[in-house]
Amino acid sequence: MYSPRLETFIRVADTGSFNKAAEVGYITSTAVIKQMNLLEDDVGVPLFVRTHRGLKLTKAGESLYKDAKYIIQYSKDSIERAQKAQGEEESVIRIGTSPLTPPEALLSLWPRIHEAFPSLKFRLVPFSNTPENASEILANLGQNIDVIFGIFDEAMLNLRKCKGLIVDYLPLSVAVSIKHRLAEKDKITIEDLNGENLLLMHRNWSSYVDKLRDFLVAEHPEIHIVDFDFYDVDIFNRTSESDDILLATGMWKAVHPLLKVLPVEWDFSIPYGILYSTDPSDMIVRLLDALRGLKPDSTIFENP
Repeated sequence: MYSPRLETFIRVADTGSFNKAAEVGYITSTAVIKQMNLLEDDVGVPLFVRTHRGLKLTKAGESLYKDAKYIIQYSKDSIERAQKAQGEEESVIRIGTSPLTPPEALLSLWPRIHEAFPSLKFRLVPFSNTPENASEILANLGQNIDVIFGIFDEAMLNLRKCKGLIVDYLPLSVAVSIKHRLAEKDKITIEDLNGENLLLMHRNWSSYVDKLRDFLVAEHPEIHIVDFDFYDVDIFNRTSESDDILLATGMWKAVHPLLKVLPVEWDFSIPYGILYSTDPSDMIVRLLDALRGLKPDSTIFENP
């Protein structure tokens, strides 16, 4: 095992003198002698013999001399590997992912991100969509998960205590069971929703959804708005097993195999982008800079 005494031992062997080894190592000759005595005690055999020309290695000393150089070099290499591994780890961004927060934006942005940030790597960290997880994960971004790609607005960021960089606006669509009468269409009109139950997240969840709600209440009262509390697998299961229609986005088209996501002929969308800590690391700041370079119209929502 590596010991600093091995380096002193090599200096003594190379110089043939305790005094000269002390000068090279910038320590006293007494300290050199003490280290060599302790080393011989550890090894259990003599390492030097005195001659009229100075100190000479014994057979055991010659064997240790060869191994000591290897041990010292190996130890230095180990430290370099550890430092390199740490550097690589520091260049890994952990992306939280779930069926409702797929990091699909990465597919289109990745080639240009890699060009601007070639050392950057991504690691996917799966999590379950529950109200408790949403609160815990978003409030602690930068610990186990660095970023999440998802939909958001200022109200949600303030509630969840994080920041967001908008990279796009996703049109609000609807999801229907593949058995629903509208499933045969590729796009629907607002009038197609007349008489239907439209599932919307409760008021104040998103100002963008509230704008749609207010428009429908005022202009299309024939549509029955039904509130629900949280986007999770249960709400998608409910929609697949009923005639209810769920407000959705195109990024959720693969969440449930028995649902079809349909665009609607209306002019309503919601911000989509990267959610990150209010105190981002240097690496996240670099990623945000790269994203802003790729998307000059990107907007940062700050958490007051």
